[in-house]
Amino acid sequence: MSPPHAEDALLARSWQRAWATLGLQAPDGLMQRLQTAWAEPQRHYHTTQHLRECLALLEPELHSAQHPGEVELALWFHDAVYDPKGQGNEARSADWACQALAQAGADEAVQQHVRALIMATCHDAEPTDPDARLLVDIDLAILGAEPARFAEYDAQVRAEYRWVPGWLYRRKRKQVLAGFLARRAIYGTERFRERLEVRARENLRRAVSGA
Repeated sequence: MSPPHAEDALLARSWQRAWATLGLQAPDGLMQRLQTAWAEPQRHYHTTQHLRECLALLEPELHSAQHPGEVELALWFHDAVYDPKGQGNEARSADWACQALAQAGADEAVQQHVRALIMATCHDAEPTDPDARLLVDIDLAILGAEPARFAEYDAQVRAEYRWVPGWLYRRKRKQVLAGFLARRAIYGTERFRERLEVRARENLRRAVSGA
C-alpha cells in the first residue's frame, strides 16, 4: 500500500496532467468537489481507493492512448455519481463531466468523447474505440487483482448493497460475475489480457462457485 502522501501526489499529478494535456484550465474547486463525491458514505468499493488504482494503472499506459487527456479525465468522472439504489449513474457522471468541460471551454468533440468513454464503463457492450478499450480494461483490472485484493473488492461491493437480501444478492452477483467469465476475453487490450486475463478468470471462477 502506498503512503498517503504518495497517493495525494498521484491524484494531484493526474489532475494537472489531464487538464494540461487538454490545453484547458480546470474550473475552480472542481477537484475538491470530485474528491468529496468519491468519499460519500454509501461507497465502499467505488471510492478514492478505486480512483487511485485506476489512475495508477493508466499512468504507464498513457502513451498508448489516442486522446490521453480525455481518457484520464474520464477516469476521474466515471463513478463521480454513485448511488447503489439508483439508475443512470454513468449517464449522470457523464453529464457532470461534460458540464465541467463546457465550463472550461472544451469543444463539443472533446465533451462527447469523454461522455462515450464514461458510458463504456456500463460494461454492456464490448468497446470498439481503442481509448474506450483501455479505459474499460483499467476499470475491470480489479477482476484480475491478487486474490486478497479481489476478496476485499468482493466484500466492498457487498457492503454497497447491504440492503439487498443475501439470497437475492448472491443470485444477482453470480449472474454478473458469470457474465464476465463467459466472455471470449475479459480484457480488450493485449497488454491487460496478457497481465490479468488468467488471474481474473481464476478469481471469477472461485467467486461464482462460492456465490
